[in-house]
Amino acid sequence: MSYAHESNTANCPLPTDHCLLNNMEAIVLAGGFGTRLKQVLNDRPKSMALINGRPFLEYLLDFLLASGITHTVLSVGYMHDLIMNHFGSRYRTMHIDYAVEEEPMGTGGGIRLALWKVKGMRAFALNGDSLFRVDLNKMMEAHTKKRADISIALRELQNTSRYGRVKMNRSRRIEGFEEKQQDAGAGYINGGIYIIEKVFLMEPEFRGRFSIEKDCFEHCCSTARLFGFPSKAYFLDIGIPETYKQAQDDFQRFAD
Repeated sequence: MSYAHESNTANCPLPTDHCLLNNMEAIVLAGGFGTRLKQVLNDRPKSMALINGRPFLEYLLDFLLASGITHTVLSVGYMHDLIMNHFGSRYRTMHIDYAVEEEPMGTGGGIRLALWKVKGMRAFALNGDSLFRVDLNKMMEAHTKKRADISIALRELQNTSRYGRVKMNRSRRIEGFEEKQQDAGAGYINGGIYIIEKVFLMEPEFRGRFSIEKDCFEHCCSTARLFGFPSKAYFLDIGIPETYKQAQDDFQRFAD
């Protein structure tokens, strides 16, 4: 079963107009254990899973660099020394900072911790186990036009049973989230790329360990300005052996 791409968009070049992303920053959640990939990871965190001999995280950082982002904060925990020793303070022309979790803080806690290293008012946040080649410039443009608190990149799939679905209205404001269920059919899924206003996540209610999906998005969608950004760009989540194997073939098309 394939969870990935539409072939007519997978080979499209990334946008070259980086004006909106000048001085923009990104956070990558890179502390995952990779429980379902344990047999193939060989004592590596999931974000460092080897794809054609290169860590998955390199492909993700290449995508961010090509989109114009030059400062990224890696939110790390499990085996963080391996990640920090590999990348150091710079990857190609990108400056790298680290937010190190002393104990697991959940996806929300990891992003919030990393936001202290973000210099600007907002940042992209990305899951460290999926590649969704969204046009980040257009996503930022939509985010600022709608004065959103949070924007979520959405991918339309024919089978959403592995992910659950996101519900939004005609203006693309998010109205709710549906749990994973068998035979769920087509719909939009959370693609794992967000734009988050720093001031929003720094509210006192978001302290300690919490899930960005459950405790923030689902809890706040009725009161905060959460918007979806649908995209048909290439998408692949390497979290299970089948899609990890698929990445070995798919990623050959992405330049070093």
